[in-house]
Amino acid sequence: MPIYEYRCVKCSHVFDAFQRVGADGSNLQCPVCGAEKPEKLFSAFAASGFDHSTGSIAGNGGCGSHGGFT
Repeated sequence: MPIYEYRCVKCSHVFDAFQRVGADGSNLQCPVCGAEKPEKLFSAFAASGFDHSTGSIAGNGGCGSHGGFT
């Protein structure tokens, strides 16, 4: 089940919720103030991996990148 990020429309508290794909959050309440129907936030997918050649976490390069700036 994916994790979605929401913001309360009343108090602006940001929180995460496990929900089914495509869920709209209409059944959620803010954990701080209890307001219903928080706003679903856009979250970018992030991925990184382990670089066996350096022994470190990779993730600073994008598609087609060689890991550095020129």
